[in-house]
Amino acid sequence: MLYQSINPYTEETLKTFDLHSDAQLASIVAKADNTYKNNWRRKTYAQRAAILHKAAEIMRHNRDAFATPITVEMGKLFREAQAEVDLSADILDYYADNAEKFLAPVDLKVDDGKATVLSQPIGIVFCIEPWNFPYYQLARVAGPNLMAGNVLIVKHAPGVPQCAVMFEELFADAGAPEGTYSNVFITNEQSATVVADPRVRGVALTGSERAGKAVAAEAGSALKKNTMELGGSDAFIVLDDADLDVAVTWAVWGRMNNTGQCCVAAKRFIVHEKIADAFTARFKAALENLVPGDPMDEKTTLGPLCSESALKLVLGQIEAAVAHGAHVVTGGRRIDRPGYFLQATILDNINRDNPAFHQEFFAPVAMIFRVPDEQSAIDLANDSPYGLGGSVITTDIERGRRVAAQIETGMVFINRSTWTAPGLPFGGVKNSGYGRELSSLGIEEFINKKLVHIPA
Repeated sequence: MLYQSINPYTEETLKTFDLHSDAQLASIVAKADNTYKNNWRRKTYAQRAAILHKAAEIMRHNRDAFATPITVEMGKLFREAQAEVDLSADILDYYADNAEKFLAPVDLKVDDGKATVLSQPIGIVFCIEPWNFPYYQLARVAGPNLMAGNVLIVKHAPGVPQCAVMFEELFADAGAPEGTYSNVFITNEQSATVVADPRVRGVALTGSERAGKAVAAEAGSALKKNTMELGGSDAFIVLDDADLDVAVTWAVWGRMNNTGQCCVAAKRFIVHEKIADAFTARFKAALENLVPGDPMDEKTTLGPLCSESALKLVLGQIEAAVAHGAHVVTGGRRIDRPGYFLQATILDNINRDNPAFHQEFFAPVAMIFRVPDEQSAIDLANDSPYGLGGSVITTDIERGRRVAAQIETGMVFINRSTWTAPGLPFGGVKNSGYGRELSSLGIEEFINKKLVHIPA
């Protein structure tokens, strides 16, 4: 396994990082355990909050310096990278401001005596995080867990090592003691060793189904609490009463954010047949107007995919979909230029026996499905192994609520694409995983809910 920066716009290898040896990894785990037991868990909420607020301040003050390695390492448009830095800082501030309230002791109503539930940290949480949001994914685990009193060991994706190092250094610069947040460059075999270590008490993974199954099995075998945020194939339902301006605006944003490389991107566009032609024509025109180019250039509206392997994977998916009867409305090819660029693509005429029907496209590829009525839209949305997010576009908000209640996902947004904010719980059902991040729910995943009872 190589941890290296490869610029997806230039295809240039920029820097390669050495793996941590087994001895170095053992030292990191020991340091984290010592820091947890003798330092971090003993700090007050106010002391921890001061460090997280300082980290957020550093990120905002050095916004472009943090944003640049995101763009350079995985190709995100620079303005989107800047927005990710802002969001990550917001998450750190959110938990610094709210953790003590979220984890306050709760008195229970009991028949005998007095009962109180305390929320206490559990120790080291091992996090395995993906490349597509190199700081936001880290902030989602760091904010709640550090404020709860846990410490973190983080295995970031091999393609964003510079981002991984910057985020580790962030907490040191903010005043966190050594061992509070530790980045590791390790193999999958070493990762399994960390999961099995008795000093590690929780495991959080954001990634693919394949990775989730492997790590969940390892964590389960070691009796470790774990959370899994896995893939998604979000339905974007456009009902017959939808405002097409709203529908097309959010369709483009929802599919093209991060060049389509987002677990909660709009991927399956389920459109009422009355307006399907008009929607498709406008959606197609908008995608064809996107401008590929240097993701650091503000004029660019279509960035590269993160890697050559990601580009080859999606081209293979498109080829297989077409071989099974799908129709390419627009796009479908690699752009003839340096960099890992794919044309923004729309596929339709996808039957249930087409392999694309149940696949996740982690790229700027939209699938359009036409339905005759509301119930058909709901049924089709639920005909997926995934259940992460989803959208309903309608001018009737109560109708939108009714449809949203019947969609089998962890999140549904009405009249916008699926997105995130510090106070909104994030997570899914079915093959999209389990557990929640963000909001008050996110800080309770790796907590000991301890009952203290005093008899009458």
